[in-house]
Amino acid sequence: MEEELIYDWNLKDAHSNLGRWPIVLFDETLRDGVQSPSVADPDLDQKFELVRLMAGMGIGAIDLGLPGAGPRAKEHVLELVRMIRDEKLPIIPCTAARTLVQDIAPIADIQQTLGFPMEVYAFIGSSPVRQYTEGWTVESIAKTSRKAIEFAVGEGLVVCYVTEDTTRSRPDQLRILFDNAIDAGASRLVLCDTCGHATPNGVKQLVRFARSFLEAMDSDVGLDWHGHNDRGFGLANALFALEAGVTRVHGTALGVGERVGNTPIDQLLVNLKLLGHWDHDLSGLNRFVHLASEACGVPLPYNYPVFGDDAFRTATGVHAAAIIKALDRGDEILADLVYSGVPATAFGQSQVIEIGPMSGKSNVRYWLKRRGHTNNDVLEDAIFEAAKSSPTILTEAQLSEIVSNASV
Repeated sequence: MEEELIYDWNLKDAHSNLGRWPIVLFDETLRDGVQSPSVADPDLDQKFELVRLMAGMGIGAIDLGLPGAGPRAKEHVLELVRMIRDEKLPIIPCTAARTLVQDIAPIADIQQTLGFPMEVYAFIGSSPVRQYTEGWTVESIAKTSRKAIEFAVGEGLVVCYVTEDTTRSRPDQLRILFDNAIDAGASRLVLCDTCGHATPNGVKQLVRFARSFLEAMDSDVGLDWHGHNDRGFGLANALFALEAGVTRVHGTALGVGERVGNTPIDQLLVNLKLLGHWDHDLSGLNRFVHLASEACGVPLPYNYPVFGDDAFRTATGVHAAAIIKALDRGDEILADLVYSGVPATAFGQSQVIEIGPMSGKSNVRYWLKRRGHTNNDVLEDAIFEAAKSSPTILTEAQLSEIVSNASV
């Protein structure tokens, strides 16, 4: 029925590569997300629940933190990996490290202690601006990287090589660094939009370059995309990266992260589901978003897609009237379609009708009916007039008071 009611321009002449390559989502909430100066590092019990929710939704890998940052960070990573091992969660435990032996050694120690395989995301700046600022050369970056990668591989760790600021790096220099990392034993390359510089076209060009490089080497090394949202392209760039051929895409709950944050992994999950490329159950996504908001101390904006208070809430007369007509048919799917681009019921939500200055009388009748009040013209008019004279929607308390006064 949906196909008959909606002409979908999104599918017209679409030649999507989504699904051509495997899609693995990599959650960075507990590492890059908590690097934001406005975000709290969740306590361990909250992290346990977040990881369980991620695994239940099909997120394939997670960055558990930076063990080299200190004792608390190392202890949290140790306990999280222990939980993943003991509960047999289908999620790959990963950690971040600078390309320095002293950062990687604590990760190797955790892996040895628990006897459970881990991956390390070893990062180093690669762009000319970073080289100039730090006094580095491509040769010194390659030398530092090789020493760290070879140490990690020798310790039995899977290494993912992260070139920070890849989206502002020169292709000739990236070839040198990629070749050096693979020769040293890296299993994955991570393309980083560290400063949120890339546009969708930039993403396509960079991913195609990296794929061509790997194909020319006849290499089975994996390819990641790690994006930030400084220009507002975080979600779009993640989808373009998947189209272009990466097999792991990074994101964080609510898009938390340094500056304006990272790709919001919850929105990425919603869009992959709507595009038909995510088969996993997302019934836990609402809990995941709200837990992340609480645990990280990040308020959920009222207009946040899908999970904000106003995502499926209206007080506008025309909109409400159409939704009410659909609900009066007993058709919740139609109610989701008529004024929503995302089906509320698919993500554990529902349409909400409020009463305010932009409302029509259908809003009032709906409110009265849903609360079991017998409708009459006097009561309807009293609520309607109060709404039209109010600068905001009427609260439940205000509406109940009007009902009480009208019945006296």
